[in-house]
Amino acid sequence: MAEDSTIIEEARCRIVFDSRGNETIEVEIETLGGFGSAAAPAGASKGRWEVVSYPPGGISEALKRFREQVAPELIGLDAIQQETIDRTLLRIDGTENFSRIGGNVAYAVSLAVAEAASTSLGIPLFQHLSGTLTRRLPFPLGNVLGGGKHAGKGAPDIQEFLVSPLGAKSFREAALANIKVHKTLRSLLEKEDIPFFGGRGDEGAWAPALSNEKAFELVSKAVELVSKEMGFEIRFGIDVASSSLWDEKSGVYVYAHERSKTPGEQIDYILGKISEYKLFYVEDPLHEEDFEGFAELTRKAKGCLICGDDLFVTNVKRLKKGIESRSCNSLIIKPNQVGTIMRSKETVDLAKAKGYIPIFSHRSGETTDTHLAHLAIAFGCPLVKTGVLGGERIAKLNELLRIEEFLGEEARLSELELG
Repeated sequence: MAEDSTIIEEARCRIVFDSRGNETIEVEIETLGGFGSAAAPAGASKGRWEVVSYPPGGISEALKRFREQVAPELIGLDAIQQETIDRTLLRIDGTENFSRIGGNVAYAVSLAVAEAASTSLGIPLFQHLSGTLTRRLPFPLGNVLGGGKHAGKGAPDIQEFLVSPLGAKSFREAALANIKVHKTLRSLLEKEDIPFFGGRGDEGAWAPALSNEKAFELVSKAVELVSKEMGFEIRFGIDVASSSLWDEKSGVYVYAHERSKTPGEQIDYILGKISEYKLFYVEDPLHEEDFEGFAELTRKAKGCLICGDDLFVTNVKRLKKGIESRSCNSLIIKPNQVGTIMRSKETVDLAKAKGYIPIFSHRSGETTDTHLAHLAIAFGCPLVKTGVLGGERIAKLNELLRIEEFLGEEARLSELELG
């Protein structure tokens, strides 16, 4: 490898489409010895503390600022110096939330540069970011039934019903188990003669018109049937996306399928579901400012991961607040919430140091990029939310299968201790 093979010599950007058909930014980076590209995903239920996706003027203004302000600064930098790249993006923007160049531009640049560095070095992206001794793959956490902002009118209030095959011995076996639950659930829905809202929602999960309670019953049954078929334990959990249900004026969580709930009633409701269905995972059970409520629920929920997404938005400052109040025992990691790889890694490192379990996650509006698979391994996340079906979801799962094959007999699934 030539000494200057990792030097950036060209940076380009364009508009492409995400899985919802919305426009997004794609960035390409060329070094003298490699190439990388990355496109930014987008969420439907976003936390208010996420970085700004685009500057005033939208995506066209973001493209202009990339070409005039960002690209010239990148030329000549060394792609293997990820901290320098990410600091440069922050300096160019000059704000904490990337409101001038756009968080999607920052994310796409940060990921494209990392990939260009790995191809220049001739090693997989996860090894470039974490070293050649990395061996652990995450368990897949897949959305099989959806509601809320990922579905539509008539679907459950709860945004995601998620499954994970915690008894699997390989990633291939684990991914197959999630697919079987998804297919089995369809059969159960058809037997119940339940009308479908639109087949599948944003993340490939079934989006039927049914109550929350019926959704719990059918997902539980599907998990039970496939666990017996596969011969190992599959567990399920939920992403409530409670900020979407919270009515700040009235101070209650507003449900379409059942009566509204006060914060105390919401906690009792979640604890009841954890107990009744042996949930191992509950994400965003309360709204994004209720640190005290999260702390109470975390204390009371035994053997269950209480996970913060909108609460933390991968942000170190928000996580520090959560640590002080003892809110949650796990958190979602989405690099485009904070803009860069190194900002995300800083949050992961703090989380691990304080006993929080980091869970790497896709967004509901995804691209066909496979970086998520590499980042989940590089950051040492024991769970990865990827969805179960849909080309943009399968792309990540297939990449994890390739990585498992690349690692060979040394590949291992992560160890996971429930809260």
